[in-house]
This record gives sequence, C-alpha cells and structure tokens, in this order.
Amino acid sequence: MKSKAIKLNPILSGNCIEQMKNLKPKSFQLIVTDPPYNISGKSKLDLKNNTTGGPWYKMEESWDVFKDYKDYLNFSKLWITEADKLLKDTGSMMICCSYHGLSEIMMVLKELDYKILNIIIWKKTNPMPNVTKRTLTHSTEFVVWAAKTKGWTFDYTEMKKYNDGKQLRDVWEFPLCQGPERIKNSENRAAHPNQKPIALITRLIEMATKKGDSVLDPFLGTATVAIVANNLKRKWVGIENNPEYIKIAKKRIKSKENL
Repeated sequence: MKSKAIKLNPILSGNCIEQMKNLKPKSFQLIVTDPPYNISGKSKLDLKNNTTGGPWYKMEESWDVFKDYKDYLNFSKLWITEADKLLKDTGSMMICCSYHGLSEIMMVLKELDYKILNIIIWKKTNPMPNVTKRTLTHSTEFVVWAAKTKGWTFDYTEMKKYNDGKQLRDVWEFPLCQGPERIKNSENRAAHPNQKPIALITRLIEMATKKGDSVLDPFLGTATVAIVANNLKRKWVGIENNPEYIKIAKKRIKSKENL
C-alpha cells in the first residue's frame, strides 16, 4: 500500500499498527507515547474512599489485557517496528511504561539497534497506597528515551530551567493527575486510567524537539500529547482506536483551558 502524505494535527481512528503502515516513512522528529501496560485482568481492587489522590480503581481495560508475556512482547515488537519506520534519522522515541513492561520495551528497542539515551524516572508525589502490605508502594513510572542514530535533538540548555540552572537529572517529580486536570467520566471516575500530567509531557516534548517539528503519538488516549504539541507550536499526529477516548480528545483539544 502506498504511504499517504501526512496531514498534520489529525486524530486517526483505528489500530495504530495498521494506521502507521499508511503514513510516510521518516516523517517525525519525535514519537512520544503511552502504550498499554499489560496490568489489567490480573486482579480486581477498588479504593473508593482513598484519601491520597482521590478514589482509585484497579486498571481493568480490555485494550490492556494480554494472554501472557509472549503476547505482550509480540505486540510491543509490532507497534515499535512500525513506529521506527516513521522516525527521522535524527529523531528519537519516548515510551512511557511501568515496571510491568519496561523489559519488553527495552528488548525491542535494542533488537532494532536503538541506543538507550535515558530511562527517565517519574517519581509520583502522591502515589496510590499499596493495600496488600506485601510489597513496597509503587511510586514510580518510567519513560524510555532512545535514538537509532547520532544527531538526536536534546535541548540541554532549556532543560536547566527545571533544575535551578543546573544540569537536569533523570528523576522527575510530578503528582498524578488530579483536580481539574483529571478527566472524569459520567460515573465520576477517571475517564482514562493512564492519563499523564501535562507538565510531564511538556518537558519531554520540549527536551527532544524544536518549534515546527512533527510529533507522533500512536496511543493518543485523551490527547495530552496533542495538547502539549499545540501549546509548544509543534505539529502532531495522534492515533486512537477507542471511540470514547477520541470524543474526549477532540473536546480537550478544542477547550481553551487545554485540560
């Protein structure tokens, strides 16, 4: 199938692996995304009266259920391989994940000859408590930043503003989305279980792109990447296969508040 010329700032509806096959190769400076974590379908847990960050419910989404480790690894190979074809030679990838999928993402990137530039640690200032009392509280997530060739963009000087003029380190503190930033559904529950803070995504896109660059998010969700790209004057393409998330995404993008 012939690749389509990229129309920037659209939301493409459908399976991201198939949609990416229709896009022109080497068109994006940055691929930043938050793919499924492979944590649904394991157990059920609700904390309706949680006082840390508000009510919390165990992630239980059909799009996040995989048969086993091999199934998730194969899924990661498929989408990252297609994304790789769309990245410019001087571009980079930033893939959000939890410890559940970190190893699989790292394996796929290394098989594709990517250089791991950093594993950015998001330290949550308001993590959800571990009610089982059998392990430590899970208070971190990760962003794997990787490039395939030399010459990737890194705004070293600009990043110093986030560390009092000093070199920025790879551990960043942000709270979980809360208050007006947290998108709620009709049941007053989080509309998307993995909604990322605007401040986190802003820093990532600022760090690895310049004004006018093009950004791709194959798992757009509620459009945080699109909103940040608009704010920073970057072009973007987002792919999402969940109709409800697409509705939320379009509404957020049009909103003046950009939340």
